[in-house]
Amino acid sequence: MFKFLRHVRSAPRASRTHNLCFSQIQLFSFSLKSTHISPNQHPFTVSYLINSCGFSPEKALSASKYVKFETPDKPDSILKFFERHGFTQTQISNITRSQPSLLLCHPEDTLLPKLEFLKSKGVSSIDVTRIVSTSPVLLKRSLEKVIIPSFNFLNNLLQSEERTLAAIKSHFGLLLFDRQTHVKPNIETLREVGVPNANIMYLLKNQPRAFMTSSNRFRQIVEEVEKIGFNPSATTFVTAVHALSAMTKSTWEKKVDVYKKWGWTDDEILLAFKKYPWCMTVSENKINRVMEFLVNKMGLESSLVASRPKLVSLSLEKRTVPRCAVYQVLLSKGLIKSNAISLMTLLVSPEKRFIEKVVNRYKDEAPELLKLSTEKLDLSN
Repeated sequence: MFKFLRHVRSAPRASRTHNLCFSQIQLFSFSLKSTHISPNQHPFTVSYLINSCGFSPEKALSASKYVKFETPDKPDSILKFFERHGFTQTQISNITRSQPSLLLCHPEDTLLPKLEFLKSKGVSSIDVTRIVSTSPVLLKRSLEKVIIPSFNFLNNLLQSEERTLAAIKSHFGLLLFDRQTHVKPNIETLREVGVPNANIMYLLKNQPRAFMTSSNRFRQIVEEVEKIGFNPSATTFVTAVHALSAMTKSTWEKKVDVYKKWGWTDDEILLAFKKYPWCMTVSENKINRVMEFLVNKMGLESSLVASRPKLVSLSLEKRTVPRCAVYQVLLSKGLIKSNAISLMTLLVSPEKRFIEKVVNRYKDEAPELLKLSTEKLDLSN
């Protein structure tokens, strides 16, 4: 049954330029005289991109093939536009380095309507600058043909502007979705197999990239998830879809090999995936680090970890290591007896329950537990 998983397949006035204080500029000793400038590269453009926008010399030379200006007037007006609308120097640098052609646009016609649209939907000025600087390509997309239709499409699905805005703030690329080619047909595929709308919306809000998979591959993934035995009405079904859509066949096989190195069988890997699909989304390095700590340092049987696959996804520094330190203190003081199941339960317990049932319960006998449980501890200690 496991073999089918092997077939999953899978960005006046050069002196008047804005000195944005980019530290990386200081790292370059750049002389236009000593750098070969081809006929389609403009020395003034290259100099401006480096000194005013934080480009590296190499990036500036490359961009100057397509972005050309002989005076600072036009690009200066763009930088000033972003400054007036609350963008920080770092954000302006991110935008111009990602989309240098924006330095030649007409800001009142090209940029302002998009900022105003987001604000009209209740996005704060701070969030607008964060969204745009994180996804500058948004400024190059058509407001009428892409951004507004994408917003309306999401709003119809999520049935609330509040939820739509929350989703956009979490995943800015939602406004750039190819609705017709990917999102719509993939949503229909999930509906056809009986996935509840609430779970589809859960996947859309939390893992929207899953919907950017080609419709043919997405359908194949959904069919494979069905074959494994996932219940379409359970949230784990869409989580498994996301997990498989996020990796290639070779990446899956590498992770399988890492688990096998720690003694997991094919059946154990499949069962772990069915219990907690996120265990296959962590990196190979993370798998090794978790298994090294739990098996070699804490003495857990590898098969026990396989039975609680959530352990692999927990943060080592913020969760696993501090709680194991708490466990060891409780053992050393004779407050609990050594028990692998108890340790695993302690690790997966929600934070509130852990504090109430463990830390507060033994605060008189072991007052150091609260500090241990909240410290980010070194794995070697």
